[in-house]
Amino acid sequence: MLLACSSPKQEPAAAPADPAITAAPVSAAPAVPLKAPVPLAPGAAACGQGAALLSEMTTRDKLAQLLMVGVTGAADARAVVDNHRIGGIMIGSWTDLSMMGAPLAEIAASAGPLPLAVSVDEEGGRVSRLASLIGSQPSARALAQSSTPDQVYGIALERGRAMRGLGVTIDFAPVVDVTGASAAIGDRSFGDDPATVTEYAGAYARGLRDAGVLPVLKHFPGHGNASGDSHTEGVVTPPLSELQNSDLVPYRTLTAQAPVGVMVGHMQVPGLTGSDPASLSPAAYQLLRSGGYGGPGFNGPVFTDDISSMRAITDRYGVADAALRALQAGADTALWVTTAEVPAVLDRLEQAVGSGELTMPRVDQSVLRVAAMKGPNPRCGG
Repeated sequence: MLLACSSPKQEPAAAPADPAITAAPVSAAPAVPLKAPVPLAPGAAACGQGAALLSEMTTRDKLAQLLMVGVTGAADARAVVDNHRIGGIMIGSWTDLSMMGAPLAEIAASAGPLPLAVSVDEEGGRVSRLASLIGSQPSARALAQSSTPDQVYGIALERGRAMRGLGVTIDFAPVVDVTGASAAIGDRSFGDDPATVTEYAGAYARGLRDAGVLPVLKHFPGHGNASGDSHTEGVVTPPLSELQNSDLVPYRTLTAQAPVGVMVGHMQVPGLTGSDPASLSPAAYQLLRSGGYGGPGFNGPVFTDDISSMRAITDRYGVADAALRALQAGADTALWVTTAEVPAVLDRLEQAVGSGELTMPRVDQSVLRVAAMKGPNPRCGG
């Protein structure tokens, strides 16, 4: 993500999950009995499916499953998992990597009600969070210039296996923006030709997938030729009609190669989002879900880019309001880089559900997508 370049703060915790990641298609949330859910004991696993799964979870548990936060280390992760039953944690440049491996597995083993998702921004090149543990990798641009797609597949497979061994379940890669070397994305992109990006990003995603790590395509609907860097300012892309011939082209092929996720960026898109960033725009999520980008309607997991340290968001919204707007718009997971805000965000989201600002069908739909992404809960047996 562009988030790959963010810098965070500090606080509680989270950790990884061992189950295979499968993003099975999820349709509209099934009707749930009107009786109140029977709360699970703290740390207990939810083992049902569909409506049965939803009935095992409180509203706050459901909302926590739709959040992913950066952690500073094992203690921070453990606290946010145990105290808030968070759905996912993110490993960043600020994370003490001694938590990877056995400590992370121990934290993940206590996660509930669903398995813990553990993500990282590991693209290679200048966005590499685990280089000290798994070695370095050339940038996407360098790979496309010096390697075949089969070789890129092999590189991603090897690195994916190493990440999976450390407890990572999601990699926010590959970048599928289509751009020249001089743009803000620059060498994080495989190139300025949509066909080249599709071929090489597809090979990279397949390597991660075959290693048991969920690849996440970014930054929808396209940061390749945006007016600047959304880390430092609000940015505008070319009109949607132009994106249809450039940045959106790779998604038409790669979103069909499941399991896969998509990250929505913080760019304003003329002809689509108005003055809103895509990550908070219902129209952007509808474009993806409906197939309006020229590919199949996408029903896999969709993540925001970082909503806590990128000025395209923070100049206008606090974390709690940004998380609410993202979920209202259609995101399945609101992502940011610290744990301090988790209680306030959950309070705000619960309040929004109570007032009708955020509907339970919208929440339940995303909970089911997240559950499908995480796969069978190893704590449920069978």
